[in-house]
Amino acid sequence: MLATSGVDKVSRAEVYLWRVVLLGAFLILWEAATRRGWVDPFFVSQPTVLAMQIADWIRTGFIFRHLVVTMQETIIGFLLGTLLGVAVGFLFAHWEKLARIFDPLMVALNAMPRVVLAPLFILWFGLGLLSKVVMVVSLVFFVVFFSTYTGIREVDRDLVNNARILGASPRHMIRHVLLPSALTWIFASLRTSVGFALIGAVVGEYLGSHEGMGYVISYAESMFNATGVLAGLLVLMAAVIAIDIGLQRLDARFSYWKPVPK
Repeated sequence: MLATSGVDKVSRAEVYLWRVVLLGAFLILWEAATRRGWVDPFFVSQPTVLAMQIADWIRTGFIFRHLVVTMQETIIGFLLGTLLGVAVGFLFAHWEKLARIFDPLMVALNAMPRVVLAPLFILWFGLGLLSKVVMVVSLVFFVVFFSTYTGIREVDRDLVNNARILGASPRHMIRHVLLPSALTWIFASLRTSVGFALIGAVVGEYLGSHEGMGYVISYAESMFNATGVLAGLLVLMAAVIAIDIGLQRLDARFSYWKPVPK
């Protein structure tokens, strides 16, 4: 056990080391390319300039007001889309007749480019929070729905039959058999959905808003300010990474019964 634990720790440290080395090499190459004139910094900015821009945003508090707005839209839409996706996925998996009737409709709706509908959402729900939340829900729902539906259908039938023979009620069946078995599918979809949720919020702000990270990026773009655009994107990337780390820990918390891969 001690030897295996030591190997795991060394491997994890090696992975982190490689990440730092590759990121550092990329930033150094980027900085050198712009300083030596290989690439025009007007179009791609510079790592040092980006760092100073983000530091100035943090020092003045400018970035927090806009980041809070975007995170509020993202999290509310993400939670609503997840709850709806899981609920409808369970419903379709439980009633096969319902799934057969509405399956073509769900596929057709999923194929519809929701980003193109963003202007309509703004027209229907206004420039405020609601239109961005609806945009996020429309992107998150289908990812979670199809993963939940597939995850429930992939549950071992022998396990389900044994639970029924032992007298499990429908509520116990969902809580102790179906939901734990489908959690792997659901959490995998959640990690994918986070990016879609942020895209939905930012696109909504980009098309019509006076605050939020989408507005910050749109304003910088209108001023031909590559530094502002890239700095805004870096802030969003950091936010997604933080949320993804939280989801990984949540997955580990609810999936403690799964064997740990060696």
